[in-house]
Amino acid sequence: MKEIGIGVIGTGFMGKAHSIAYSASASVFGTGLRPRLEIVCDLSPERASQRATDLGFSRYSSDWREVVNDPAVELISVCTPNDTHAEISIAALAAGKHVWCEKPMSTTLADSQSMTDAATASSGQTIIGYNYTKNPAVTHARKLIESGAIGRVAAFFCRYDVDNEADGQRPWSWRMSRDRSGTGANGDVLSHVISVGHYLTGSTIKRVVGDIAIVHSERDDPDNPGQQKTVDNDDMVAALVQFENGVHGHIGASRATWGYKCGLRWEVHGTTGTIIFEQERLNELKLFTRQDDPATDGFRTILTGPQHPPYSAFLPNGGHSLGYMDVKICELHELLTSIESGEPVWPSFSDGLIIEKVMDAVDRSSLSGQWVDV
Repeated sequence: MKEIGIGVIGTGFMGKAHSIAYSASASVFGTGLRPRLEIVCDLSPERASQRATDLGFSRYSSDWREVVNDPAVELISVCTPNDTHAEISIAALAAGKHVWCEKPMSTTLADSQSMTDAATASSGQTIIGYNYTKNPAVTHARKLIESGAIGRVAAFFCRYDVDNEADGQRPWSWRMSRDRSGTGANGDVLSHVISVGHYLTGSTIKRVVGDIAIVHSERDDPDNPGQQKTVDNDDMVAALVQFENGVHGHIGASRATWGYKCGLRWEVHGTTGTIIFEQERLNELKLFTRQDDPATDGFRTILTGPQHPPYSAFLPNGGHSLGYMDVKICELHELLTSIESGEPVWPSFSDGLIIEKVMDAVDRSSLSGQWVDV
């Protein structure tokens, strides 16, 4: 089995998730490229050293440029704050590396365009971390839609609510700054919603009218006790949307809604049926199709199993259930397959740019109060 050298930049939750996926992918899928954990990077040398030990990397660094310029590294994960994605990704692509970048792409549309231009000019493959489209339940839903199981798609509805910032006593963080994070719930949460909508409908959003709200406008400054800092990006966002293929719908997200831990839920309405999914029950898909006898009409639950690739790479029987990290491994497997074949994977930087343009349109519309084109 051929190996590929790995560098991971950023050691928070997503850096750890990427590293776990790299460690497990060859064992799960058994074929293709085997990741070799070369170097991990964090601004803190002490933390980088500990992460290298914990996650199994050969070396560590506190300078991301060392990772980008390391000749043993061929694939780089960018798991850093949003305002650093563009600089690191562009440098990595210029150095001939493949790039797995977490979402959103960057904090500005201009930076996302520059990342896409760099990817176009590079031989490296790229992918943006919209992992919710890699779940076997979701990929099966797309197959059902493409097969005509629910007729022609008429509408897409999706919300993603979390309680990460619901507590007004939580201190200010970089995610609450337009300069550091870009938009708030829009970029951090609604971006996933848009990716799911594009994936399931096989189309892209072309027109929106949006609305945003800041729930907690001031938060305690963690660096200056007794003082507060202003939150200047959105806690809540919603939009009516129109797709290129004629599908209509509405989408929304919140980072400040009590009770939801990972409250991504969507519905695809067709002319002869409906599909429903909830991320907090990520191994289940609900399907309604009309029966010959109306007395038996109703949603039925499809439980994922070996009939829903690539579930069988993990488990031999249905009902045992995959988890979040398993879906990240599926995402990585698609990227590694892309690197081997030379064929692009979805969502590449080009696909991610389209999602970024929708986010930008929602933001512009919320400020103008008007429908805007993407």
